[in-house]
Amino acid sequence: MWRILQHEKAEDFVLATGETHTVREFVEAAFSAIDINLEWKGEGEAEQGIDASNGKVLIVIDPNYYRPTEVDLLIGNPQKAKELLGWQAKTSFKELAQLMAKADFEKVRKRGY
Repeated sequence: MWRILQHEKAEDFVLATGETHTVREFVEAAFSAIDINLEWKGEGEAEQGIDASNGKVLIVIDPNYYRPTEVDLLIGNPQKAKELLGWQAKTSFKELAQLMAKADFEKVRKRGY
């Protein structure tokens, strides 16, 4: 952000890894960070993510959160930020998911849900 603010003229920049990942990959990385191994059971809207250690259902699919017009591929292109600002992502997708999960888990542990 600092580099964007220092740029000589106001422009839009995309800060991204240039990678694409599924929601499932994010969920698995996040739960892995707090030592929960998920098993997937069912198919389609009936699919569930279950804690392998105790059988508790942790993930369900809610069609209310589907995007009304989904695109085939969502991927950020950070090329402009790299060329004009010398910026590139240092945190991997998995690291980011784990940082987010650990931070949220710690908040819940301290304050409750």
